[in-house]
Amino acid sequence: MHFTTEQRLDDGVLEREFTLGEIPGVLWTPASASASAPAPLILMGHPGGLDRMRPRLAGRARRCMADGFAAATIELPGGGDRPRSAAAEQARADLQAAVRAGGPVDDEIVDRLVLPLVDKAVPEWQATMDALLALPEIDGPVGFSGGVTAIGVRLAVVEPRIKAAVLFAGSFVPRALFEEARQVTIPLHVLLQWDDEGNDRQAALDLFDAFGSKEKTLHANMGGHTGVPQFAGDSAAAFFIRHLS
Repeated sequence: MHFTTEQRLDDGVLEREFTLGEIPGVLWTPASASASAPAPLILMGHPGGLDRMRPRLAGRARRCMADGFAAATIELPGGGDRPRSAAAEQARADLQAAVRAGGPVDDEIVDRLVLPLVDKAVPEWQATMDALLALPEIDGPVGFSGGVTAIGVRLAVVEPRIKAAVLFAGSFVPRALFEEARQVTIPLHVLLQWDDEGNDRQAALDLFDAFGSKEKTLHANMGGHTGVPQFAGDSAAAFFIRHLS
């Protein structure tokens, strides 16, 4: 891990951009974090395009800082300036065409787009955890927050360092991941926008039902994809305080 920029924000938060091999990312740590009092870590997922998502991610990170957590994010494979995959680009175009047509999205399209992404992104998140948890001011437990939902599902199954997750039910999940969801046992808090124009509501409900966790909460609100109300974020923050503090 190589830190490329560093700035101290007005509330004492330290914001550092980094690269891990070819992967760019951002780490935020609260002013209270130190080697003698390391902060728990929240990994913040997003749908790709780190520069575009940066303002929203920074807002989420500052809420984590207020609760005493460090927060980090990385660019997805194929996102931002990372190399594109012709197969992924074609699958994305096919999915967007199916959504515009107003019909159901074929499982084969979802598999072509999402499964290779999960296979590449999850090891990158694990390598990022390795590097971040080696810093003296950061320690476990670790939480995962956000999307892509399928990435969060796989991480919750294969990564024992993740102790709780907040998942945003706003992306397509391959049917194969439903079987993996049955193996998830960590506490879950799932946010669902009831009128999300790009999400299959019933599939999101079916995925929630499939999770094997004894503690799982579905927080559904009216509104579209970007209309998550502030109080829903407050509930997610309280969930992490309960499980990571």
